[in-house]
Amino acid sequence: MAQLNLDVLTPETAPQSTRDILTDVKKKYGFQPNLYGVFAHSPAPLKGYLALSEAFDTSSLSPLERNIVLLASARTNDCYYCVAVHSTVGDMQKQPTEIIDAIRNDTAIADKKLEALRRFTQAVVRNRGHLEDAQVKEFTDAGYQAHQALEVLVGVSLKTLSNYTNHLTKPPLDAAFAGREWKPGK
Repeated sequence: MAQLNLDVLTPETAPQSTRDILTDVKKKYGFQPNLYGVFAHSPAPLKGYLALSEAFDTSSLSPLERNIVLLASARTNDCYYCVAVHSTVGDMQKQPTEIIDAIRNDTAIADKKLEALRRFTQAVVRNRGHLEDAQVKEFTDAGYQAHQALEVLVGVSLKTLSNYTNHLTKPPLDAAFAGREWKPGK
């Protein structure tokens, strides 16, 4: 599989155009995730990812629902890095382990509404937005509003950028996420 050989940059090694952004990321999280160091080769992906992330955080979806969208997208895209990240985020936010593990294992979530969200997200990713009426109906029948489908698209877009970047560059998994390491095919 093709790989781009890009080093993980730091505020000290990044170009001037992304140096301050990496410094802010490090302050916000207490460390700089390797994915951000890869994005830092160009301001466009780094700024784009941060802007999409901020926009997604303002959606009407709850923190658990947003994490389900991100984790289901990463799992569907077989992204080793983001599955570990969003599993760790779920643990840190004390989200139910059985929900996080269901997504990691590609099994149903017991809560019907959250399962509809997982399935809708997976369908969007797998079908690149070309959904059947029944797939949309399942989502709205579960209690989601039509506009929330658009919010799911923001989360899927966010993960598409990070998942594809990880596929192309294969940054090492940060120690902070190692406890929830995941490999495609599991």
